[in-house]
Amino acid sequence: MTESKPATDRLRVIACGAIAREVLAIKQVNGLDHLELECLPAIWHVFPEKIAPAMRQKIAEARAEGVERIFIGYAECGTQGEIDRICAEEGIERIAGPHCYAFFTGTEKFLAECESEFTAFYLTDLITRQFEAFVIEPLKLDRHPELRDMVFGNYTKIVYLAQTEDPALQAKAKWAADYLKLDYEYRYTGYGDLTAALTTAAA
Repeated sequence: MTESKPATDRLRVIACGAIAREVLAIKQVNGLDHLELECLPAIWHVFPEKIAPAMRQKIAEARAEGVERIFIGYAECGTQGEIDRICAEEGIERIAGPHCYAFFTGTEKFLAECESEFTAFYLTDLITRQFEAFVIEPLKLDRHPELRDMVFGNYTKIVYLAQTEDPALQAKAKWAADYLKLDYEYRYTGYGDLTAALTTAAA
């Protein structure tokens, strides 16, 4: 039986559930056996005010377990600077960038592109997979389809930033674009800056 590593050797990644698959894939490919993943609910991407209080609790729990190395698997993610305040107080780091669309694309590249692409609505693998739960249901588009044009009237296209090359997800993203009456664009990003961020934190 393999002995578990001491708490001081482990890296606890407290991350958004929306990137759980990607974190675990990077862990496996890079042999990061000492990386432990703790996720907060992915749907909180719609309710960012819930993230910071729960993150403080998860950090406190990790400290109580003797885990010294913690990394935050969130970008800024609409928390109005709360994640950065927590990181500064705790002396820990997070993934750079404003949100997952940026770090999957490559933050510098994304920020340069979005200056001329402000009418795009972005999808990732997770949001595509759960488009109904993340977009249709919270916005009540299933019950009030008339809201679609009110909410998305200023958008011109859906851009699917794909972490994997999955034909089924590509078809789902195209369906989402048709549902919202928007143009469709596919871009394969892979894991972007997330791989370097995790492997550096785990080094």
